[in-house]
Amino acid sequence: MGIFKAYDVRGVFPAEIDEAMAERIGAAVASVIGGPRLVVGRDMRLSSPSISAALVRGILTAGVHVVDIGLVTTPMTYFAVSHLGADGGVMVTASHNPKQYNGMKLCRDQAKPVSYDTGLSEIERLALSGPVAPVAAPGSATEMSILDDYVEHVLAFATNLRPLRVAVDAGNGAAGIVIPALFRRLSNLELVPLCMEPDGTFPNHDANPLVEENVADLKARVVEDGCELGVAYDGDADRVAFVDENGSRVPSDVVTALLAREALREHRGKAVVYDLRSSWVVPEEIKAAGGRPVRERVGHSFIKAALRENEGIFGGELSGHYYFAENSYADSGDIALLKLLSLMCHEGRKLSALVKPLKRYAATGELNFVVEDKDSVIERLERLFRDGHVDRLDGVTVQFEDWWFNVRKSNTEPLLRLNLEAKTPQRLATARARLLEILGPPVASGEAH
Repeated sequence: MGIFKAYDVRGVFPAEIDEAMAERIGAAVASVIGGPRLVVGRDMRLSSPSISAALVRGILTAGVHVVDIGLVTTPMTYFAVSHLGADGGVMVTASHNPKQYNGMKLCRDQAKPVSYDTGLSEIERLALSGPVAPVAAPGSATEMSILDDYVEHVLAFATNLRPLRVAVDAGNGAAGIVIPALFRRLSNLELVPLCMEPDGTFPNHDANPLVEENVADLKARVVEDGCELGVAYDGDADRVAFVDENGSRVPSDVVTALLAREALREHRGKAVVYDLRSSWVVPEEIKAAGGRPVRERVGHSFIKAALRENEGIFGGELSGHYYFAENSYADSGDIALLKLLSLMCHEGRKLSALVKPLKRYAATGELNFVVEDKDSVIERLERLFRDGHVDRLDGVTVQFEDWWFNVRKSNTEPLLRLNLEAKTPQRLATARARLLEILGPPVASGEAH
């Protein structure tokens, strides 16, 4: 797989992405997105300052002006694009990937995503064509801090918070910029900080909260310090994972169901978008709260597009991305945190009590498989399970009365991914065994590299 992925640019620095490539990408972005002004932000990775500087040079060379917002989170970049009325933006980050990686996430005006199908393929073509000749009138760059405006924006999503103790593991990622500033404004909340200092060497653990070992310290700290909630961010802070007061992880689709309830409290009848890996619980809870569930394929560009098309109020993915209409339909871990805290305060119950009735089905979670011919395996699954209700929205999904599964190709790694859910643990075990006969043994995400 090259550095141009389905939703972003990502590769090992400097072997796959270096300053020369970043400069060419900058010129290509200016050409494809266009407009007089682009926002550029960067995360805390050791290579991000030089990659960002080269990216800016490329944009300026193409005659487009840059607002450089410096060290920020991805949600801050999305916010800056909308807040400043810019024509688009680029965030230099490799998200949750290990420290040797870097890359870029791109958007158009109003934080509309740029995916491979909506501009990234053309950016790839231009960038790989070689250096671009500078225009006669190059652009100019200005530096700006967006932190205070972003915090003010996020605070608007918090309602009726009561005193709570919250442990936050920033993973030594970009969330460490926002969280202290946010909690200083929230006098009812006591912050228990972990790994808060942005550090691109990731000295404590990788900034990927979906990996269980990366949230072990958070779980222990929540219990030791008597916290009502634990929160773990990924490297660029657009994804979050939550831990209840007992130190137990709350599945991200269960969080989607809870946040849908909170969103629909004041917006009854609105659409809520969820990705097709999510539990049956999600559409059930959306309907129960008076909303309209919209099932969509995996990926932020698809979720955001579906939200806009359906005039939805909220969206959630199994990967821990949460999207809000009042945030330009973009994802923000910070807003998800405040919305969950608001729900806990509104309902006056501990998170474990809110979650318990939603964990009514048995599920495997996402399992990964190294498969040589992915398309033929997906087609074989469709044939073998044709007695169920089959759809090909994203990979293959087959639904039966008491269980369902989805197998799809990863958009970021050379893997097939399986999600399986059943009404009983016994049915889950039987279905899992049948599928593993076809897919082989599961591997950890990243083992295929």
